[in-house]
Amino acid sequence: MKNYDLIILGAGASSLMCAGNLSKKISVAIIEHNGEIAKKMKISGGGKCNITNVDVKTEHFDGEKELVSYALNKFSKEKLLRFLERNRVPLELRKERYYFCEHSANEIIDVLKNNAKNAQMHLNNEIQSLTKEGDLFCVKTDKTTLYAKAVVVATGAKSYEKIGATAIGLKIAQSFGIKTKEFEPALVGLTLQNSQAWMKSLSGLSTYVHIKVGDKLLKEEMLFAHKGISGPAVLSASLYWKKGEISIDFLPNTPIKELTQGTKKLLSSVMDMPKRLAKELLNAVDVEDIECNKLSKIQNQKLQNLHNYVFSPAGNFGFSKAEVCRGGVIAEELDHTTLMSKKINNLYFIGEVVDVTGELGGYNFQWAFSSGVVCANALKKVLV
Repeated sequence: MKNYDLIILGAGASSLMCAGNLSKKISVAIIEHNGEIAKKMKISGGGKCNITNVDVKTEHFDGEKELVSYALNKFSKEKLLRFLERNRVPLELRKERYYFCEHSANEIIDVLKNNAKNAQMHLNNEIQSLTKEGDLFCVKTDKTTLYAKAVVVATGAKSYEKIGATAIGLKIAQSFGIKTKEFEPALVGLTLQNSQAWMKSLSGLSTYVHIKVGDKLLKEEMLFAHKGISGPAVLSASLYWKKGEISIDFLPNTPIKELTQGTKKLLSSVMDMPKRLAKELLNAVDVEDIECNKLSKIQNQKLQNLHNYVFSPAGNFGFSKAEVCRGGVIAEELDHTTLMSKKINNLYFIGEVVDVTGELGGYNFQWAFSSGVVCANALKKVLV
C-alpha cells in the first residue's frame, strides 16, 4: 500500500500529457494494464501517429461544443506544434492538412515519457476497482493497492481491442453514479445491404468522394472493401451515422452533365474514376454505358444520381476495426474548465473516456492532449 497525491489510470496520450504538465512536487502514479505505455499511439497512423490537423475547430468533433472549445482554446493546435518543435519532434504534413511524426510515433512517445518521468509507472496492472474512503481514493489492481488524494481516469475506450482496450473507465464512472453513454464503434467501415452488394466486387479500389450524413459533408477518399465500404471519408462519416440514409457524390469535382456534353466517348470513359467503378455505378443507376451524345433525357436525369447516390448502410465493422469510440462520460457531468466530476470531488476524466470524438485526421489525439493539459492546470491548483 502506498499513498500518492495523484493516480492516473491509463498511460496513453492524454495521461502522459497530463502527467508531464504537473509540478514536480506532486507525487504521481500511473497505472497501465499493458506492458508498455502509449501502445495505441505507437500503432496508429501506420506507426507514425496522426497527431493533429491544420484545421482544428469544434465542428470536427461530435461532443458538447462548449467543453471541446474550452479545451482547444487552452491547448490549441498551435501550442501543440510549438511544444513539439521545442522538443525537436519532426513532423510531416500530408495532403496539406494531416500532421504525422516524420519518422516514427516513438519520437513523440519518448518526449511524453521523458516529461512524465517523475511519475511512477505501474505497468501490467489490471484495474479491478476504484473506491473513495474518506478523502482518499483507493485503486485496487490485480497486483497492488494504491491510495491518492485525486484520480484521473484516462483509460480510453473499447476501440483497438487487440491491445486490450476495455470499458473500465465507464464502469468506474457508473460506480460513482456518474452518467455515461455506452461506447459505440466510430471511425469505422460501414457494412452494406444486399442492394449495394455490387460495391463488394470493387474491393481494394478507392476514389475521391463527398459523403453527406445529415448536415455533415465529408470530403476524402472512399475505399471499397470485401466487408463493405471504408477509407477516410467513410470513417469520418461513420462518426455521425447511427442509422438511416447517407448520400455519396461520386463525381464531386465536375458535374456529369459537363463531362458528357458534346462528346462521342463512352460514358465510362468520361467519368473521372477507375473504369471498373464507372461501369458498376452506371449499372447501379440503371444507365447503359453508351456514347454520351446518344443519352436520352431520362438517362441524363438518372445520371444525376451519381452526385446523390442515396442508400442505408446495414451497420459497421464493429469494435475490432474501429479507430475510436463515441460515447463516454457525458459533458454535463464534468466541470468544463477542469474536467473534474461535478459529483465526486477530485475525480477527473480526460481523453477518449469522455463523450467527445473527433473526425479522422488527428482530431482525437488533439483532444487527448488538450484535455490532458486542462486537467493538469486544474490539478496544479489543488495539489500543490
